[in-house]
Order: sequence, then C-alpha cells, then structure tokens
Amino acid sequence: MNDSRRAQVLRAIVEDFVATNEPVGSKAIVQRHTLGVSPATIRNDMAQLEHEGYIAQPHTSAGRIPTDLGYRMFVDRIDEFKPLTTAERRAIFQLIDGDVDLDEMLDRTVRVLSGLTRQVALIQYPTVSRARIKHVEIVGLGPGRILVVLITDAGQVEQKSVITPTPLDEDAVRGLRDQINADFAGRTLAQVFGSSPTAEAVAAESSESAGRDESGLTQVRAAVVDLVAATREERIIMAGTANLARSGSEFGEKMAPILEAFEEQVVLLRLLTSMAEDHGGDQRAHRA
Repeated sequence: MNDSRRAQVLRAIVEDFVATNEPVGSKAIVQRHTLGVSPATIRNDMAQLEHEGYIAQPHTSAGRIPTDLGYRMFVDRIDEFKPLTTAERRAIFQLIDGDVDLDEMLDRTVRVLSGLTRQVALIQYPTVSRARIKHVEIVGLGPGRILVVLITDAGQVEQKSVITPTPLDEDAVRGLRDQINADFAGRTLAQVFGSSPTAEAVAAESSESAGRDESGLTQVRAAVVDLVAATREERIIMAGTANLARSGSEFGEKMAPILEAFEEQVVLLRLLTSMAEDHGGDQRAHRA
C-alpha cells in the first residue's frame, strides 16, 4: 500500500474502530477527519483497502473494520501516522544509549513503550532457535574451575561455572577454548539442542567420557548444551500495568480477567506465538 491518502484512510478506520468498537463508514471518516476529499473518494479508497485485505465489511450495509493485516500495517507505519516529538526521541535515545546486553535493552524498551503509549507494553523475547553461536569464551576462575560464556549472533549472553577434573593452566584453557569454538561456533542453536544429531552426539559423549576426560572438554561441551537450552527459554517482559488500572472504568467487569491473563505468562506466550504465526500466514496469502 503506497498511496498516502489510503494510508490515512486506514489510520482513520483503525482509530475510530478502536475508539467506538463500531464499523466505520465513509461519512464518519469525512466528518471526524480532515482528509480534504469527498465521501465518494473515501469509498473508493476503502474499496481498494478491502481488496488488498486491510479492512473488511462484517455484514451488508455496514461500515468497515480493520483486519489483522490492517492492524499490522498501522503498527508498521505508526511513525508516519503519529511521529514522535523531539522530546520523545531524545528521551528514547537517552534511555537506550550505552553498551547493554539484550536483557537490559528489552527491559528499557518495554518501559519506553509503556511510557510513550500510556498503555501496557509487552515484549516477547526473540525466537533464537535460528540464531547461531558466535563465540564461546572460557575464562579461568581458579584451580579446577572455569567460566564458560556463550555469545550468540542474536546478542544473547549466557554463562556457567564449570568444575574441571584437574586444574588448567593458561595454555590448557586456551586450547580448550579453541577446541570448543571449533566444535560449536557458527552452529545454530537448533543444531546444538533438541533432536538434532549434534545435540545427541554431545550428550552421548558427555555421559560416556566424563570419567576419563581430564582436559575438561567433556564438561565444557555439556555446559554449552545447557547454556543453549537456557537461551531457548520463551519469556516475555511487561510494563505499565498501572496504566491499565487507571483506565479501569473503560473495561468495567472485564478488568479482572485481563489482569489475571497478564499474570499468567504461559497464556500470553501462546497468544503472542499464535499471533506471530497468523501474521506469517497472512503475509504469505497476501503475497500469493
């Protein structure tokens, strides 16, 4: 959808439908929004938007409502519909500026979203099964103990302390690091963990040779598998629940179930995953 006026018509339909929960007609758009065109022109734009799958008519003689694809387009172009002010941009840059890890970045981002929208903000951690291991760092902590740090190309960092069968000097740690990176660097997390042959081989070798390996290689390989498992954990973070409570009068008796759903992260994860899958299907159907 490249036409800027049709984009504004879509914006009007989304905003009015969200505000009223009623299908939106061309006359209402002309009355509520200053688009500078006639109702007939708006109807033509709405017909094109409907043909492209961004809006739908729930029943005959009704106005139009946004589809999932329409909502997605609205969100993707939100910076065009409601540009950030200079102060808002400055606040965002100040909050997310600096060298921070993925956890801290997502935590800051969800708080920014909640503050700007004055709504509840949810962020689902990136699906990292396709991410690749960028590097495995190994650091000596003392006699018989090393720290294994897993770094992915998705920005995630996990670490685990490992006890080695014998103390390792710097050369041994360096050799261990080189061997582990030769084994794992560049592999996807899905190859290392799950039903893949790589994961099964690592697990088998860990159980068979743990007793006779004095270099710590078996223990470190097992630690890498454990760290990969930690990166695959599905999580969400949330901020701004108080904003929803302030709008309690708008939800009435529905407030309690909404708050309970927010507390149950498993339900939210399923919902977000389902939405992502549906969005992918809509995009494929739209391209077809």
